[in-house]
Amino acid sequence: MAEDSDAEKTEPASAKRLEQAREEGDVPRSREVATFTVLMAAGAGLWMMGDSVIRQLEAVLVSGLTLDQEQIFNAEVLFRRITRDLVQVLIACLPLGVAVMVVALASPLVVGGWLFSSKSFMPNFNKLNPVSGISNMFSKNALVELVKAILKTVVVGFVAWLVVLKYKDAVIGLSVEPLKLGIAHTANMLAAAFMFIVGALGLIAAIDAPYQMWHYADKLKMTRQELIQESKESDGNPQIKGKIRQLQREMAKRRMMADVPTADVIVTNPTHYAVALKYDDNMRGAPKVVAKGTDEVAARIREIGKENKVALLEAPALARALHKHTEIGDEIPEQLYAAVAEVLAYVFQLRLFNRSGGNRPEEPKKLDVPPTMDPLNPAFIPKHGAQPDLNNGASA
Repeated sequence: MAEDSDAEKTEPASAKRLEQAREEGDVPRSREVATFTVLMAAGAGLWMMGDSVIRQLEAVLVSGLTLDQEQIFNAEVLFRRITRDLVQVLIACLPLGVAVMVVALASPLVVGGWLFSSKSFMPNFNKLNPVSGISNMFSKNALVELVKAILKTVVVGFVAWLVVLKYKDAVIGLSVEPLKLGIAHTANMLAAAFMFIVGALGLIAAIDAPYQMWHYADKLKMTRQELIQESKESDGNPQIKGKIRQLQREMAKRRMMADVPTADVIVTNPTHYAVALKYDDNMRGAPKVVAKGTDEVAARIREIGKENKVALLEAPALARALHKHTEIGDEIPEQLYAAVAEVLAYVFQLRLFNRSGGNRPEEPKKLDVPPTMDPLNPAFIPKHGAQPDLNNGASA
């Protein structure tokens, strides 16, 4: 049952799948919406601009049927006359043509949006396969198109029948009307009939648009296995990502170890924790943590410190607090200023002793470390959102 569920396309298409479909020129489209909007624009344009267009065309027709002697016997003059009349016809029809063209270009925005894909121009010989062509004739989509065609025929036929019933008496009365009035009356009836029938197509378009959106989403559905595979391809193999993170941690450790020789003091607890501190007199601010670690990393920090003659101080509570509440490159917390200042004072006195001799300074024993900052103290308050340690070492 699990294999069957994995093979069924039950999952919505991912963003990557939708983007690939758009790149291939596959977007939802509704021909009914395009047909309805273009016909409605043409009908509305004729309704609003019809009188002006008819008057201009009538003037061109009268002019074209009126020829003087020069035009009859001079082909060049006749050609200029015909050219001028054709330009007048284009000017008369231009506003209507522009309106229809704008609506035709804007209609894809209703369903699918604008799209230009060069892949759509590439030849696809699979479309010439007669087997796939026959299968498409008996597909669910073909059945839907057949139902739409029948529905359009029924709806348009019914509306046309209602229009005929409405204007039946008016059509019979045209025979007794004057010519100009009859022509105008006929044009009005044709325009009204056209708009009624196009409005009926609007009902078909209103049904077809959401269906095409649903059909497109259903066609691009994915199986669970396809989603998993796409996630692996997009995000990378988890094992490879884990290896990359491990390498990043190792690089961070190496950079951290390279900064240990620049430290002024390494505070230890003495074996499980080690935190290297550096204070620059020329820089404003508190001392900074240049390295920290537990267990093996702590041992390596102490080893590098001894090799580079960095002072080591055993202060368990301070080491634990610094390790818990700071990250590499951070300044020490304000609550630990007093304890760290005492440590640095000892370190600077020790340097003076090593250079000039005299009385060796005593190591500070009781440092002022707030109990709430020591992880091993019952009064410790955990720090929320603390970042994981680089070495993921164990605590004491």
